Formats: sequence, C-alpha cells, structure tokens
Amino acid sequence: MGGTMSPMVTRTKGGVDVVFEAPRWSKRWVLEDDVTMPESSEHEAAITVLKDTLRAWVERTGRDATVYANLAVRWDEEHPTVGVDPDVCVVEPSAPETKLQSLLTWVPGHSPPRIAIEVVSRKTSRKDYTEGPMKYAACGARELWVFDPERRGRGWMGGPWTIQVWRRSEEGAFRQVYAGKAPAYSDELGAWLVVTDQGTRLRIADDEGGTRLWQTAREAADARADAERASQG
Repeated sequence: MGGTMSPMVTRTKGGVDVVFEAPRWSKRWVLEDDVTMPESSEHEAAITVLKDTLRAWVERTGRDATVYANLAVRWDEEHPTVGVDPDVCVVEPSAPETKLQSLLTWVPGHSPPRIAIEVVSRKTSRKDYTEGPMKYAACGARELWVFDPERRGRGWMGGPWTIQVWRRSEEGAFRQVYAGKAPAYSDELGAWLVVTDQGTRLRIADDEGGTRLWQTAREAADARADAERASQG
C-alpha cells in the first residue's frame, strides 16, 4: 500500500479545514529494530527536557501513565513490523508490562499514545513533516506535537513551522490544529507549549506567556533547595 494522502477540504468560518485520509500501513513504515538514528547533543537535550517534564507531571498528579522515549508503537497485527517510534510519548493508562519493548495496540492493555512528540532534526525533517502525521493518525494517537527548532521541514501542509499540534477529534479525524511560532495549546494537558532557550527547547507552561513553566524533578528539587537556603539566610 502506498503512503499517499487524499485531501478532504471543507470550508470553515476562519478559512479552510484540510483533513487527510491516511493509509493504515505502508511498506515505508517498517521499523528496523537494529538501526538507531544518531542524534545531536541539542536534539537529545530537547528530548530529555520534555521527557523529564512529563515524567514529573505523571508523578505529581499520581496518574496511571508512563512516559517513554523512542518506544516502538505498532498498531496493525497483520503487519507487525510496521510502526513508528516517537522521540517521546505518553501512554495512558500504562501498559501492564514493567519493561515494555513495543507498544502493540491490538494487545489488551496496550493503548495508543495519548501524546506523541517528534523533535525535528536535519535527518528526520521530511518524515516528521510528511509521513509522521500519517503514522500517528493510523496508530490512534490522540495528540501529536512536532517541534522544529531549526525550522528545517516542509510537508504536505506547508512549513517550516516551529511547532505543529495535531489532534484527534471526537469523530476520529486527525487534524493539524496549530502550526506556527508558538505558543500553542495542548488540549490533552490543558497547558501551553512555549519555546525557550533561544528557540532550542520546547517547554510546557500553565500560561501562554511561559512564566509558569512545568518543572522537571531536578528543577523542582533545585527550587526547594534554593528556597531552604533563602529561608535560613
């Protein structure tokens, strides 16, 4: 099966709503388990802060969720080698296995990602902009963030953009609901996505201005230590 998308266009009050019909699988989506994509230190740092922030959120809220980095997500039992491996994803509820090798959405207890995140790099810009949204539409993800700090990509919908948010509607359609410089809103978190550190980091905040950033566990511990020193001084 090919990976082409057929656009379905409807008029809305604010302009044009474009929805793509994605295939359920493609030969190009086969995951090579023994191949890892080398990452730059900046790419890895951007992924790490998102992963650590979301893990701190899970811990803080006591929810039944797990945050993974580079976990293979597979959704078609007839084509089990087909999948996608998001840089970061939130799975809620958590799968029953303590050490999960792959998320197999046809297996009981394996839910599609609630949130998937891709950080665009030079080598991944094409797939993150074109095939990425198709794969996340097919796998059942509820929300996708595509962060392109160097604005390298361009896809079916245009670009490049610093941040894209794709969201699944109640009817099951997967739509690009934001594409621009940020901030952008995440319905799944009820929070804002903001860009910091001279455009190199995507952070989560309670406010659109990014003054109340969600902290990683280490940042929270450092803040407590600073507060203690201040009180003792």
